[in-house]
Amino acid sequence: MQEELNRSFRTIPCIRYNRFFALKGARNLHHELILILDFGSQYSQLIARRVREQGVYCEIHPFTLSADEIAAKKPMGVILSGGPSSVTDYDAPRVEAEFYNKVGAPIFGICYGMQLVAIDLGGKSEPAAQREYGHASLKVLSGKTELFKELPFELDVWMSHGDHVTQLPAGFHKTASTGDVITAIENDERRIYGVQFHPEVSHTPLGKEVLRNFLFNVCGCKGDWTSSQFIKEEIERIRETVGPEGNVVCGLSGGVDSTVAATLVHEAIGDRQTCIFVNNGLLRYREFEDTLEVYKNNLNLNVRGVDASNEFYSVLAGVTDPELKRKAIGAKFIDTFDAEATRIGDVKWLVQGTLYPDVIESVSLRGSSVTIKSHHNVGGLPEKMNLKLIEPLRELFKDEVRTIGRDLGIPEMILERHPFPGPGLGVRILGDITAEKVALLQKADRIFIEELHNFDVYKDVWQAFAVLLPIQSVGVMGDFRTYERAVALRAVTSADGMTADWARLPHDLLAKASSRITSEVRGINRVVYDVSSKPPSTIEWE
Repeated sequence: MQEELNRSFRTIPCIRYNRFFALKGARNLHHELILILDFGSQYSQLIARRVREQGVYCEIHPFTLSADEIAAKKPMGVILSGGPSSVTDYDAPRVEAEFYNKVGAPIFGICYGMQLVAIDLGGKSEPAAQREYGHASLKVLSGKTELFKELPFELDVWMSHGDHVTQLPAGFHKTASTGDVITAIENDERRIYGVQFHPEVSHTPLGKEVLRNFLFNVCGCKGDWTSSQFIKEEIERIRETVGPEGNVVCGLSGGVDSTVAATLVHEAIGDRQTCIFVNNGLLRYREFEDTLEVYKNNLNLNVRGVDASNEFYSVLAGVTDPELKRKAIGAKFIDTFDAEATRIGDVKWLVQGTLYPDVIESVSLRGSSVTIKSHHNVGGLPEKMNLKLIEPLRELFKDEVRTIGRDLGIPEMILERHPFPGPGLGVRILGDITAEKVALLQKADRIFIEELHNFDVYKDVWQAFAVLLPIQSVGVMGDFRTYERAVALRAVTSADGMTADWARLPHDLLAKASSRITSEVRGINRVVYDVSSKPPSTIEWE
């Protein structure tokens, strides 16, 4: 039904779940841990992903985490992220004064993090005469360096800063520069390090090696964070938490997250988990039938398929406002799911495919606690169900979920599927929704996806789909004029969906897709291609 079925009811603000009882935490306490303190950088999640790629578990926390809380977690190292603020601002985000003496682990400041280290420990950071942004050539100044050990003395790096360090704190030495800018500093005695560039981005080709030097040479990590170990530990954790009695219910969507979560739980407790796969009539072409077959025959899940298409069309009749459509779809899903779940009996737990980005984005950078964004609110079941949560993926990124899915034997047709919105085609049909419009869009969308596969570019695209526009245009077919509908094709490239660029698809692909849609889908006579990026646009149209 969506990239994660649970999200179909995330727009209902009055419905909550008991987060206190959620099964949290994928990490065994014996794993190595790197903490990332987030100062608002757009790259914080990317830093975490780069660390985990080295086989080291890490967590992102707001910079407001106290020194005592950090020390209690016993991290192998702490990374201070970049951020949009100027470290010289009066209200610039800062760590506690005791931070540097209490954490008991090596510290690595990146961009803003390096400037913060400099100021906090007695150095200076000042606004630069000109912002340094983009590619730069870094020169390593000394062979006495941990961060650049066994790396070339010249590196291409990516800069993005308006302030720079102008005076080093006592005990630090400069290890690299770009022109006159101090680009890297180190204090081996205190095990505190900093770089002005961004090692986590692909534009810094050897950035992974810089991070690796910090993780393994400085922090002494060995890299024990693997998918096989995660699967083993999570299965044991689920068994222990759920216990020998009581049933578990899971809402399946056909997407990656819910499928991997359900498969993990199935490995732990078998058929005591009942999966509910609802067809809201707004899925892709034949997605309900084909995916249900995979669930039953390939993954051997205990799954119930519920075709509620007509009921959803009924509640959507005449609704054109996007937010009202979302709420109507969400509310109807809850009714459908609730009715099916109550037939199971003795249900105590709900499985949800919450991912780490959902958790991160629900936390305020400025500290204390925040209301979770409506589209990331992982709640949504009626309070009367009073279910506790199992969220086995809540500390994983999407690429990690796919890796685990492969280890669990989940077919690529599910693992490589593009993200799909909670309301499904309901937000890709502009205007009111009818079964006829859904059928038109399903056919057009299927053709577009087929051609992406035919041209072998499907995996290069983050998300691709067709949108049915609320207009009709004049056309010519044979000797007759037509007055039929138009569709827009949308394809974007992205790392995580937070930002996205329109995909530069081959012209031959677009030509083939357009030709097939207008000839094979009776009722559509015009195809356009969306060349908008996010921002300023969003990926979806509604």
